[in-house]
Amino acid sequence: MNQEASLKAPVKIAKTRKRNAGWRHILQYKALYLMFMPGVIFLLVNNYIPLFGVIIAFKNVNYTDGIWGSPWIGWTNFKFLFSTEDAWVITRNTLLYNGLFLVLNLVFGVGLAIMFNEVKSRIMGKLYQSIIFLPYFLSMIIVGYIVYAFLGVENGFINNSILAPLGIESIDWYSENKFWPYILPLVNTWKGVGYFSLIYLAAIIGFDTDYYEAATIDGASKWQQIRYMTIPLLTPLMIITTLLGIGRIFYSDFGLFFQVPLNSGTIFPTTNVIDTYVYRTFQTNGDIGMSSAAGLYQAVVGMILVFATNALVRKYSKENALF
Repeated sequence: MNQEASLKAPVKIAKTRKRNAGWRHILQYKALYLMFMPGVIFLLVNNYIPLFGVIIAFKNVNYTDGIWGSPWIGWTNFKFLFSTEDAWVITRNTLLYNGLFLVLNLVFGVGLAIMFNEVKSRIMGKLYQSIIFLPYFLSMIIVGYIVYAFLGVENGFINNSILAPLGIESIDWYSENKFWPYILPLVNTWKGVGYFSLIYLAAIIGFDTDYYEAATIDGASKWQQIRYMTIPLLTPLMIITTLLGIGRIFYSDFGLFFQVPLNSGTIFPTTNVIDTYVYRTFQTNGDIGMSSAAGLYQAVVGMILVFATNALVRKYSKENALF
């Protein structure tokens, strides 16, 4: 017995020392731990505690029995979501629109950032950045009315000031499906590209200017500097923003797809996405279980896409992978 205790004693001492070292580390950097505590609390309250609601997707919720007392129905909510005739349409629209938004925000965001960096006047540079960034702060309700001011049938700018003088008959934009695959990406890019351009501009400003000075001395043109220096240096940030965007590729900007088309039923085939479909279904049926199933479906697929894309990036460029 004494021999067994003597063997366990060093292990116990090592664990005690390790525990004490951990507490000493916390006390030594207590200021830093206190600084990140609000962020941790915010993350717990907004991201992890609501995960309790995942069980709603597998229940037929009624408010009399509450969430715990409601009957368990398994995958029924998911079957209802995917058995509708609109399931393919809303999934297709969500993926194609968000994929296109990712590409447009990346291309135009990087392009504008490079152009802003070339503006020599500090005042004009700030002015251009403010102008391009302003739409990002506008509510989608306001954006919807701005779009309506352009596309309105009777008083719209395009019909009255452009088409009418040319002798072209007015277009009922809110009844024609064929125009909205172009209108929605245009509006989304106009509203959000300023945000992405400032992210990439902040990265470009942080690049070492010695590289560009050496390239200029060697006779490299501005286009060559952008192609062989700026773009490669921006690649890690571009990959990170793209991966984060892919993680939410099954989530749509509800305001963009609901407010901008003014909830016009005739153009649902090209404007209806998962979020708007769930909202309209909930308004009609009041089925909170189906709405939760759609949200869980979006989250799981988004997570899978992030892991798959990150694995692909890691295969070809390990240092640029997100994790």
